[in-house]
Amino acid sequence: MTIAEMAAQAANKDGFIAALDQSGGSTPKALKLYGVSDDAWSTEDEMFDLIHQMRARIIKSPAFTGDKVMGAILFEQTMDREIDGIPTAQYLWEKRGVVPFLKVDKGLADAADGVKLMKPMPDLDALLERAVAKGVFGTKMRSVIDAANPKGIAAIVDQQFEVGKQILSHGLMPIIEPEVTISIADKAEAEEILLAEITRHLDTLPAGKQVMLKLSLPTKPNLYKPLIDDPRVMRVVALSGGYSRDEANALLAQNTGMIASFSRALSEGLSAGQSDAEFDAMLADAIDSIFEASRAG
Repeated sequence: MTIAEMAAQAANKDGFIAALDQSGGSTPKALKLYGVSDDAWSTEDEMFDLIHQMRARIIKSPAFTGDKVMGAILFEQTMDREIDGIPTAQYLWEKRGVVPFLKVDKGLADAADGVKLMKPMPDLDALLERAVAKGVFGTKMRSVIDAANPKGIAAIVDQQFEVGKQILSHGLMPIIEPEVTISIADKAEAEEILLAEITRHLDTLPAGKQVMLKLSLPTKPNLYKPLIDDPRVMRVVALSGGYSRDEANALLAQNTGMIASFSRALSEGLSAGQSDAEFDAMLADAIDSIFEASRAG
């Protein structure tokens, strides 16, 4: 399992990143969409067992390989579990050819200045050490922009890059994710402010270091092309942000060089009650469509 091989795939390969990282707050919703109701578990451990079964089913599906799925983002509990007796990150890379990433944020703080920063992460160094030991290539952390507020957006990007540098110090690739909420009236203005802040912060990276960026699909096509072309940015990936798969794919195809990192739009239509053949066929269709949109841009 070489970091160099993972880096080459993450930087250059056609494909997209599957976001399999729903955490405690969003897991019940993800299970419900998958056809597993709230009464199917009585403890949090049982709930996470069920979501791990769903993720393992996706990862083991014949279409889920590095041919089209460049990488996958895992939740901490998924990293700590196994698939067929093999730790999940190791299984992803060795059995499926998919680069493993880890979601490291602990959720969102209360709203202020039109944004939601990440909650403090006092145990981050210990988590990053575990991730390195388990063969993870990179990390992902999300904060949210709800308004075109320059002060709030500056604070979001400050925090993302500060934590990003901590992640880089462990030899991991940070995916910086300041999500712009797709439903806000001033989305286009927020994205212009965000672009300027990210560009400014790239100048502060240590020499020779890169980051990845995970951004909402922009209102103005190719707004983020300067970031895609920046040598300090390994890859710019798009989140689906609540768009349906068809909407997200159509918007993604308008953005040259941007690839997908979809969560809900990937698992849309998958159900616990489907036969393996039905499940695999539906997942293969989803993977094909997101792959083509990622390549079309």
